[in-house]
Amino acid sequence: MELLYLLNNLNRIIMNEIIKKNGITFGVIAGLASVLITTLIYTIDITLFTKWWVGVISIIISLSISIYLMIKTKKDLNGNFPFKSAFTTYFISAVIGVLISVAFNIILFNFIDPAAKDTIKELTIKFTVEMLEKFNTPKNAINDAIKGMQENDPYSISQLLKGSVYAILFSSLFGLILAAIFKSKTPEHL
Repeated sequence: MELLYLLNNLNRIIMNEIIKKNGITFGVIAGLASVLITTLIYTIDITLFTKWWVGVISIIISLSISIYLMIKTKKDLNGNFPFKSAFTTYFISAVIGVLISVAFNIILFNFIDPAAKDTIKELTIKFTVEMLEKFNTPKNAINDAIKGMQENDPYSISQLLKGSVYAILFSSLFGLILAAIFKSKTPEHL
């Protein structure tokens, strides 16, 4: 009976190590992918920060990394991947990825090149005005939108930190969906 208890605990320890290792590894990969994308946009053409398709590409890359994380971890655990373990793996990865990305953005836009955030803000205002005009938005609504955007600094340290909280919350919801998809079909618990 004690041998069975020890083997069960050993199994849990091994599973926890795999979950932590994969979560951390893929969190670093996701964070570095985000840093690479931001760096490429910054160096190639700063106007790309306002292009919707760049955001779509970023989401596809992040989604691909997350799906691969779940597939690999489930395989590493020999298919024994309960919902809690699946969510924990994804959550560790998401938090690390978000923190790396936010730290890089704080450094880039607040210490290395603070003028870049002003350029991005101007480009975003111009893009927004063009879109609102296409939809025949009343002039006073456009002016209100411009005023609100001018008063906001989305790349300030406080806004980036606040954004990271929302990113982690959104990632958690997404993680719940991925965990439900990738969990093992057996009722085993970790």
